[in-house]
Amino acid sequence: MTAANSADDPRDKHHNAGFPPQQQDQPGHLGEVRPEPDHGEHSYQGHGRLRGRKALITGGDSGIGRAVAIAYAREGADVAIAHLPEEQEDANETVRYIHDAGRDGLSLPGDVRDEAFASRIVDRTRSELGGLDILVLNAAYQKDRDSFASLPTDEFDRVLHTNLYGLMYTARAAAGHLQAGAAIIVTASIQAFQPSPTLIDYAMTKAAQVAFVKALAEELGPHGVRVNAVAPGPIWTPLIPATGWDEKRLASFGQDTPLGRAGQPAELAGAYVYLASDEASYVSGAVLPVTGGKPL
Repeated sequence: MTAANSADDPRDKHHNAGFPPQQQDQPGHLGEVRPEPDHGEHSYQGHGRLRGRKALITGGDSGIGRAVAIAYAREGADVAIAHLPEEQEDANETVRYIHDAGRDGLSLPGDVRDEAFASRIVDRTRSELGGLDILVLNAAYQKDRDSFASLPTDEFDRVLHTNLYGLMYTARAAAGHLQAGAAIIVTASIQAFQPSPTLIDYAMTKAAQVAFVKALAEELGPHGVRVNAVAPGPIWTPLIPATGWDEKRLASFGQDTPLGRAGQPAELAGAYVYLASDEASYVSGAVLPVTGGKPL
């Protein structure tokens, strides 16, 4: 087809081949990821769409969380990020990007599986940033499974406690403090709709997150608080090399999408900005796919 304008061809806007063999321990660190993901550090341009708002992002040190933090700051929001203590180096860099945008940034190290920590990050965000208007529940854990029969119980617990308990603890702590106009955004997944057998426990939690979004949107809607989800497809983040996939799986990662490649964290930022902004004032209980064309 002949191009009708000067827009970038989405098929080759970013890395459009497979990925080289690499392994990491959870949670994964940016300095070891090859090629390095694009979080919009050099490309995202803000337009004041979130000016004056206060945001808390769990899992905000790298990957999707960092891309959202950068975008929110450049749109005028102050941003707190929660992250595991071992991710402090990546978190410091994310906070630097927030500060470079002229906004207040806050690093909150800890584990959302700890109920007290998950509640405390809400209190600290409200206290140190002066409020909370946007809550992005993004922290997640996944691991490749050989089979359902061999799924370790402690690993099943880790997935559920990170992806569901941590989400619930944080949202519950925040819900009573959110004023009309506030937004909650959950990072769900295409796995909620097209579950892979080797990610069965992760997919279960993502399906539960979709139910959470729809139910909470009904409860909080009468109070003027919107609740939505973004459902990413295959996105290149530190979580992928830390998932445990072999050389063949990494070489084909994202190649089965209609656009023929994996996505980059920067390509999700606009979805999170939209759902947090006044432009989405009539959007609640929705799941927004960013999947490279894969259908939900």
